[in-house]
Amino acid sequence: LRTVRGPDMDGNIVDLGLVYRVAFEPMDDSADKVRAVIDMTLTAPGCGMGEAIANEVCDKVLALPKVEDITVNLVFDPPWTRSMMSEEAQLTLGL
Repeated sequence: LRTVRGPDMDGNIVDLGLVYRVAFEPMDDSADKVRAVIDMTLTAPGCGMGEAIANEVCDKVLALPKVEDITVNLVFDPPWTRSMMSEEAQLTLGL
């Protein structure tokens, strides 16, 4: 997920604090395949790039071995703030 870039800030979605949860659950019909469930947010609820970012996340995670399915939930609770960014991202952005 660190290869997925935020559209309105220079940084990846992990360091920007946009990824809230990543979980892997076993698939019912296959012992060696998993379903990924990702809760993530956007810097603003009205961001028009939400679908594009979610699609890129899906593409990247589905390319992983053993990942058979993925659900990306765009959530806005808690609301994103700059304090959720990693120190590295804050330094890069001069905050």
